[in-house]
Amino acid sequence: MDLDNFDRTAEVRPVAASVATTSAAGAVEFIDSQWYNIATRGARWMDLIGDYAGSELFLIDGEALLQLVLDDHLLALGRDYDPSFQILHALHSVEYILEKFQSRSAVFEIAFWRIGRHLTMHTGSSDFVFASRSLARTLLIKHLHKLNIVINTFEDFADPKWVEYLTRVKPMFVMTEDGGTLIEHPDFLLAECTLTQRVFLFDLLAQGVSVTLLRGAEFRDTKIMTFVFEQRFNPAARQALSRKLWDASIIAFDSLETTESHARTALAPQTLQSKFDQEAFLKTLIQQILVDPSSKKGFIRELLYAFVAHLFILPSLSVEERTRVLHPLNPDVTDILLDSFLPKVFSNIERILPEAVTDIDGRIFVSLIGFLSENPSASLASCLGPEIYAKLDAIWEALALPRVDFTVFAAHFPLTPPTNNAVVLQNPATMCLLPFEHPIFDEYLALIHVNMEPEDDPYETASNLEFNTPFADTHHWHNHRRAILPAHMGGEDPVTMNEWQRRRQLRSQQRFMATLQTQAETLTGAFGMPLRQMAIPMVGSQRSKTSSAAKPRAIQEKKPPKANKKEHVSSADRIRQANAAKKQTKQDDSNEVWWKDQLKMAKERSIENGITFIDNLMRNKRTWDGWLAVEIRLYRLHLEFELWHEHPEREDAAVRDRFTVSILRLIKDIRERPGLFPIAAAKLDMALVALGFSDYVALSEASQSGQSSSAEADTHTELGFKFKKLLDSKRRSPVRRYMQVIEDPERWQLRLFGEFMDRSMDSQWDPRVAFQPDAWQRTVLDCLDENMSVLVVAPTSAGKTFISYYAMEQVLRGSDDGILVYVAPTKALVSQIAAEVYARFSKDLNGRSCWAIHTRDYRVNNPQSCQILVTVPEILAIMLLSPPLAHVWTPRIKRIVLDEIHTIGQQEGGAVWEQIILLAPCPIIGLSATIGHPEQFNTWLESVQSAHGYKHAFIQHPHRYSHLRKLAYALHVEAPTSFRGLDDYPNTDRLRFLHPISMLSFGVRNLPPDFSFEAADCLSFYQALQSYSSRIPFNLDALEPSRFFADLHGSWLKQKDVIRYESALKAVLKQLIDSSDPQDPSSVLHDVTRDLTDPVLTSVDHQHVPPRDTFLENLIYLTSDLHSSGDLPAILFQFDRKVCETMAQSLVNALEAAEKEWRSTSPEWAKKIADWERWKLQARARERQAEKMKKQKKDNDELRNVEVDTSWERSFDPSEPSPQFSFIGVSSVYSKSDLEKELRNRWRWGNVPSWVLRALQRGIGVHHAGMNKHYRSLVESLYRLGFLRVVIATGTLALGINAPTRTSVFCGDSPFLTALMYRQCAGRAGRRGYDLLGKVVFCGLSIQRSQRLVLSRLPSLGGNFPMTSTMVLRLFSLLHGSDNAPVAQNAIRSLLQLPHVSFTSEAGRMQLLHHIRFSIDYLRRSGLLDRAGNPINLFGIASHLYYTEPSNLALVALLRHGILHRICEQSNDIDARRDLLILMCHLFGRKYLPKSYASKENLKHLLQKCPSIVVLPPLPPDARSVLMEHDEEIKRVFTGYAMVYASQHAAELTENDQLPLSGMVLAGTDNDFSSLFHQHLRNTALRPVARSPFVANSGHGDDFATVEDLARTTRRSLYLNEHAIPSMAHITTIPGSDDEHFALNAYLLDFYTHGQVAVLEKANIIRRGDIWYLLQDFTLSLKVIRSGLGQLLTNASQNQDAESEAPTDLDSGYATFDPAEADGDEEDGKEGSMKRPTGVSDRDWRLYQVLDSVTNEFDEKFRAMWA
Repeated sequence: MDLDNFDRTAEVRPVAASVATTSAAGAVEFIDSQWYNIATRGARWMDLIGDYAGSELFLIDGEALLQLVLDDHLLALGRDYDPSFQILHALHSVEYILEKFQSRSAVFEIAFWRIGRHLTMHTGSSDFVFASRSLARTLLIKHLHKLNIVINTFEDFADPKWVEYLTRVKPMFVMTEDGGTLIEHPDFLLAECTLTQRVFLFDLLAQGVSVTLLRGAEFRDTKIMTFVFEQRFNPAARQALSRKLWDASIIAFDSLETTESHARTALAPQTLQSKFDQEAFLKTLIQQILVDPSSKKGFIRELLYAFVAHLFILPSLSVEERTRVLHPLNPDVTDILLDSFLPKVFSNIERILPEAVTDIDGRIFVSLIGFLSENPSASLASCLGPEIYAKLDAIWEALALPRVDFTVFAAHFPLTPPTNNAVVLQNPATMCLLPFEHPIFDEYLALIHVNMEPEDDPYETASNLEFNTPFADTHHWHNHRRAILPAHMGGEDPVTMNEWQRRRQLRSQQRFMATLQTQAETLTGAFGMPLRQMAIPMVGSQRSKTSSAAKPRAIQEKKPPKANKKEHVSSADRIRQANAAKKQTKQDDSNEVWWKDQLKMAKERSIENGITFIDNLMRNKRTWDGWLAVEIRLYRLHLEFELWHEHPEREDAAVRDRFTVSILRLIKDIRERPGLFPIAAAKLDMALVALGFSDYVALSEASQSGQSSSAEADTHTELGFKFKKLLDSKRRSPVRRYMQVIEDPERWQLRLFGEFMDRSMDSQWDPRVAFQPDAWQRTVLDCLDENMSVLVVAPTSAGKTFISYYAMEQVLRGSDDGILVYVAPTKALVSQIAAEVYARFSKDLNGRSCWAIHTRDYRVNNPQSCQILVTVPEILAIMLLSPPLAHVWTPRIKRIVLDEIHTIGQQEGGAVWEQIILLAPCPIIGLSATIGHPEQFNTWLESVQSAHGYKHAFIQHPHRYSHLRKLAYALHVEAPTSFRGLDDYPNTDRLRFLHPISMLSFGVRNLPPDFSFEAADCLSFYQALQSYSSRIPFNLDALEPSRFFADLHGSWLKQKDVIRYESALKAVLKQLIDSSDPQDPSSVLHDVTRDLTDPVLTSVDHQHVPPRDTFLENLIYLTSDLHSSGDLPAILFQFDRKVCETMAQSLVNALEAAEKEWRSTSPEWAKKIADWERWKLQARARERQAEKMKKQKKDNDELRNVEVDTSWERSFDPSEPSPQFSFIGVSSVYSKSDLEKELRNRWRWGNVPSWVLRALQRGIGVHHAGMNKHYRSLVESLYRLGFLRVVIATGTLALGINAPTRTSVFCGDSPFLTALMYRQCAGRAGRRGYDLLGKVVFCGLSIQRSQRLVLSRLPSLGGNFPMTSTMVLRLFSLLHGSDNAPVAQNAIRSLLQLPHVSFTSEAGRMQLLHHIRFSIDYLRRSGLLDRAGNPINLFGIASHLYYTEPSNLALVALLRHGILHRICEQSNDIDARRDLLILMCHLFGRKYLPKSYASKENLKHLLQKCPSIVVLPPLPPDARSVLMEHDEEIKRVFTGYAMVYASQHAAELTENDQLPLSGMVLAGTDNDFSSLFHQHLRNTALRPVARSPFVANSGHGDDFATVEDLARTTRRSLYLNEHAIPSMAHITTIPGSDDEHFALNAYLLDFYTHGQVAVLEKANIIRRGDIWYLLQDFTLSLKVIRSGLGQLLTNASQNQDAESEAPTDLDSGYATFDPAEADGDEEDGKEGSMKRPTGVSDRDWRLYQVLDSVTNEFDEKFRAMWA
């Protein structure tokens, strides 16, 4: 469902349907223009495992896998003019790819669709290519079946086996191929193959299966990155495109089938049965070749003899002996092999392939022909060895064939020129590593130590901007005029502000604090109570007493006295108690008078109005404590009985259920009141007996006897009202039989009372906190008191929040300079946590702030002088790596709290979280609700903390406090014709319950750990099982509720009791799942699932997804249904920002339209307007009356009565929404007038659309990261206050934000709606202290998708490769800048020793060490490190752009070679700025276009319609040349290192003769080592040093073409991380070239040119929600470059102007002011023009000027877009 309408905004190039009939190429052009180009717009680049599929099963298209292998340019197989058939290399490639999936915990199977085979075989190509690829396909499929991977085979999508598989297994997606793009003059039927594959994709998506692309996928660390195409189930999808297209596709496929058939018939005309005996197979093969008439020509028998001989020789050869280049043959022999012999042999082998034949080696075969030709006089027995010769001789005799004579063959096909026996390859050009020694690094690099030859000065001839000036990382990353440290710590003094600047800064601070105060007031604790600020005194002289001061103060709560022990009371306490008693007596007297008055008013009302009246009274604080709290609730209970008695259907079962539940809730509430007095307790017991729960009276009495009774409770002996008579006074029997619950009490509780049961888990009083913590929470407290590191995994609502604030209080009480850093994953959460810290704590630190905020975009207070720093992970990582802070700040950190620690597993930013854990100089607190297999992650975390010297504990609590009830919103149920307002709204009854068992119809074998039942679900599941007990092979008697809970009879069930019952039921469920299939109609589980599925949902297609318009039109009914059922407030989750806004506009428009219609026809509204108009006309009369009263000098009271007009007309505003057309909730602390006041200050929000304001006025908010911070904060606050009751949000509200909601609604599908995100968002519902039950609603998703989400399992947290070349550079900077501070040394040791990738595998550890050693050498050669390891020259630019690697290193190379100087020296400023920006676009903010979208035809159409050029112009030739040479140097350095390491560590590089997945060893045998040919093979083998021998099987030595080639094809034990090597290949590739699959998007250049956001969305296919962030990232990169260059020029200057270069602020090194966060009168973010430093050359200064101009221009356009 294309909710964001992104696909529809595409500029579709008009292509007539008739084009599809002209040719297959025309049909491809048509389907691309009408569908595929549009579909590629919506494709998302995602991590398949961590962010998308998790542990869900998916399919790999076997044909796409084989195409990827066979199309490898390194593989010598199926190439024209080369008779090689290196299937060994292909087998290795297949296993290499699959092993990369398995090592990342991917759950997959392989599927082959016969219709897709033609692209694999290159049908229509030459006989040799077709036969080679066809045979290779067969051999590879045969090999795949030997692996421990499920292989599925289907004919097409209509194949019943596929339909059954899709229904039963439901793969998450299919990873396949799109067929590529067409080229001119292809050597096979490319257009037909491409069209067939496009149609394959189309049909697959139409079946509701998502698609991802295998070709182009990147395997990074634990991630698999590729494009994801969302599924669109639509059985009628083909009707949207012309019938001519489908006719053309049929013709194309028929053409492929016919061509294949003809080729096979020509090459192997007879149909033969497979031979399972090798000898029989060979005899049949020889016969088939020789009976062909063409075999009479040439020397076919000799070639056959050599071919069969090579098959016998292969098993005796090792992999190393098969590494060789192609042996040269006489060209005529080569022609025979390619034109006839090998095609026929391969085709016949494929037809009669026996199980024993799995290996063919074209190069061994060719080498044998060449060897026999070169040695014609040698006997065949000596050449081949006696055993092989004997086998051949036996076959030849059996077939009565004449003996072969290679003497004649050699004479007929002489070899020219003659060849030597040995093959000599030139050594590749390599560079040795420079010698390196460092006391810290040497310790860890010893494992990969290599002996290196000394080398001269490494620096290249490039000299631009190389002053060899040491770089001190002490200034702001975006403004070199700001220093990191203040003057007394080595920085410079700030510039003195004038009075106007001080006033402006003060206004900004006051405004922020006012907003923070407002936000803090909306925050509540775990039980819904407002937070109270705690004043913590300075520790001062008590700093040394850390052991006592570090603990939070004990909560002054009275412990229950010990039995039989008199409590000692001091004199002071007696006096205090006496005073308290007097005060209480006075309060009681006042309460008694007040209560009598209120009772009188309540009795004057009807029962319903009386209940409403009492409910409102119970909000009064005086009714919260003491006897009054009990009596008013007892009166409420009395009214409930009265209401039941008056109900016309009081004896109806449903009515009885409703009233018994409400009555027992009131009894439970009253019973738990500490002021319960005896007469009230007696009334409660009477009520229990009346309801039929007489067995529970004894329990109530026991509870009462154990409850401490206050003096006031003992003296309160009578009620102020007469309680409803429920029992006969004599017999004590119920007087109203209809109130009796005749059901078994345990069943009744399970059925109706589950959500009201006691939820505690061994809760006990604890003086450390203000509530009774559960057992697991007390364990956490104990760990924090012992200064341990902890990982806490518990569901949302379980009660994790207090942990962070307890730790904060520890730090604040422990010292005045200790620091706790709270790391939050989003800016929204940072703001909220800061507000909560402000609301909870205050501490006077002599001018220093207690807390601070520091994000990438803004700061509040000083982050270095506070005690509680709230930040995002990127900032903390930067601060921990900051040299100036390593002495003065980092050692003061006492705790780091990592909230939502599971974010470490995400593709973006995950590595930063890992760096924080490794760099942390203190214990950490990790918090999460959603970690898959947390024990695995904790094992690594514990190892890190232990290495840091801290004890570590893992605390996991699996149970939610409140259950989540899942519902589907059935859009197919008919709704009212039109929405007419919320008053008397008729509920559509579309919210349908999804029983957990009903989810199993999706098909599942393993239940997720969080699969749970409510109490009622347990009962209904048991009852369903019981109805089929005769078919269930085990006894269910023990599960009967009264029997299961027999030991608890007479006791109210608790949640922990239900959990025990649930576990027993789930054990039975597991047995059923293991023994039957819920999709099998004959199985018990199928029947149980059917019985527990809502009939309304049974009738709908479970794959159906509603159209976009239907979804949007019904949003008003969805929200209205939630309103009428009491399920607001609700958060509607949608993961596209634009869609969130579209949904909000749709709701607002629906409300406004309905309101307009109602007002135009409502007599009530007309009367109200008329009354208001009359009131306005009387305004003058009222003024005169007021003046008259003043003259009469009435007393003040009378005067006030005249002056204050309390009529409704005074506050009436007809422009405001009518209540029945608004979702605004009732709030006692926020009103419409408060909102109007806020809206009047909306200038602080920037240019906010009017619909946003109108939405707020109707109780609707939008929340996503692209919205202004002030607006987002207001939405959060108003939602917490209950003023807004509908908020539409992306995942920004899912990550820890305090936004308690009753209902979470998932609106529409998205690739970002993953197992993890589902649990994060769903967990917002039913927050502790607010709701006893949360609800999760699926709307706009198919039933199957909803089921998949609920049944999905969280993926494990994988590790990230934490080391890049830039990170190595920053580590040296940390050491150098901190003078080898202990904190810096420890941090580096941790990064080298403890990363997750090195913990989980030896491969990861070796990759890390190899990369570090290479990076050190690379950085020296790049002029970024000197011989002593000190950062120099352009270090600032490289280091501060660390997140863009390798683009930052490419920029350094271009600067050093003067490319940017050359661009900026152009005489035309416009050309200089444009060319500089083009260069920057190639380096930063790179986004790719699918090549089909960037085709010439499509671009021509786009350029006629819009001002964008869409495709970025090529990189300047000289820049490309520099980067290519730079890449070549990287390759030479790494190749040299790899070869030296491989040669010096040869004994350690094992498993080089073993396939990576199957473990199959190809070591050869010792047989026939005396044969001449075998000796020849050993002598002529390539035997590469670094290259994998399997890849060398295709003739490749140690001469690597690219860095990618080097990283992917080295020996297995030589672990190189391709993505960590700073290769420039992706930058130097010409956009849109034929060898690349994607072209570069010119969106940055286009925005710089025209500044039109709409065009970027329409032509450049950038989603509107992403545009702001992409532009912001680019402008920040420009500022970093400008700042780094400015600092370098300043430092190189001999005469600095101290005044002009004085820093203006204290900073942590990475911050700027985000225009989205700025107030209206904040500085606009522009940096003042830099003065030219003395001694700077004209070329360097010109470069700075042009760069500064481009930066300012782009920034101005960016800010204008925001404004």
